[in-house]
Amino acid sequence: MFKKFFGEKNEKDTDKFFEQPIEGELLRLEDVPDPVFSKKMLGDGFAVNPESGTVVSPLDGEVVSVFPTMHAIGLRDTTGTELLIHIGLETVGLEGQGFTSFVEDGQKVKKGQKLMEVDFESIKEKVPSIISPVVFTNLKDNEKIVLSENGATLTQN
Repeated sequence: MFKKFFGEKNEKDTDKFFEQPIEGELLRLEDVPDPVFSKKMLGDGFAVNPESGTVVSPLDGEVVSVFPTMHAIGLRDTTGTELLIHIGLETVGLEGQGFTSFVEDGQKVKKGQKLMEVDFESIKEKVPSIISPVVFTNLKDNEKIVLSENGATLTQN
């Protein structure tokens, strides 16, 4: 159903593997048409040019925050890695129109669990882009996101 994000687990203990949260084309964060994301001001990550409106959890963990406007969700995995799924660009101004959340703050989630439905058809004319950044907000200095033909990996150097 959803392409694996970060490939299959291998023997390297330091790599972390997640599923892609939105089905679509995987993009480098540097290619996001917004400098807050492309210059990695919030952290390293990747983006998805969505092909479907279902947003799923890329990890086992907890919902840290569903923003009141539902344009973004903060998650934390069981080891403390935090990520932000930001749906589209400048979508905060939609004030929740086109978004349906299925989770709430503090809720435990499993990898692949539905977090949200987004009506990209209804919002794409109202915002600069529906490209959706996924940013790891608390990576250590020795951690980075590496994209490959099959996805990406959170690695430690």
